[in-house]
Amino acid sequence: MPLEERLFSQARGGVIKLSLPNNETKPSNVLCLGAHADDIEIGCGGTLLYLAGVLPQVRFHWVVLSTPGPRRQEAKKAAELFACGRDCEVVLKDFRDGFFPYSGDELKQFFEEIKGQVSPDLIFTPWREDAHQDHRLVAELTWNTFRNHLILEYEIPKYDGDLGRPNMFIPLEAPLYEKKVDYLFEVFKSQNAKPWFDRAIFLGLMRIRGMESNSASGYAEAFHARKVLVHSTI
Repeated sequence: MPLEERLFSQARGGVIKLSLPNNETKPSNVLCLGAHADDIEIGCGGTLLYLAGVLPQVRFHWVVLSTPGPRRQEAKKAAELFACGRDCEVVLKDFRDGFFPYSGDELKQFFEEIKGQVSPDLIFTPWREDAHQDHRLVAELTWNTFRNHLILEYEIPKYDGDLGRPNMFIPLEAPLYEKKVDYLFEVFKSQNAKPWFDRAIFLGLMRIRGMESNSASGYAEAFHARKVLVHSTI
């Protein structure tokens, strides 16, 4: 199957093809933004495994803004696993967990630095209406900084019960959705004892999104796509 037919978003009305650069001259640049270690992997880990598999020339830029203590090594290891050995630049920062809105100036400056270093074809960031204040600020800064890019906002299940109604779906075949959860538990051992860090929760959310998108495997990850430019080559 041609690559351009394998990269797609699926919605209720059918399938829309999504093409990304994929050659040595112009590799795909994918920027992954997370407030905390495990945000990226929970929110879009399956999709990243998929992209790494179908885009041989993909280049990942992995940015995690809060990585205290053992979570720094966890974040590094996760980037290696989810990038599947592809070219991956990992940037780990030490902003205080839970206090991002009070470090707005520093965070804004850091995002401006990212803009000067990366020209992404695709950006993954938290949902702008996420109940966690750190996630919301990262999403806002993403949109403030990258104003002419394809941005997909991922979802993270949590106590707040803030899951929304995403409008873009990436179907995940086996073993990708299983591998995603296996990697989460292999890497983020600091989170294993927390009741929300649960295999059934992660698989269950992907199963629901798979049902909503009529995924052939029954599993999918879902995103909020607020602004999408449709370009016709006809």
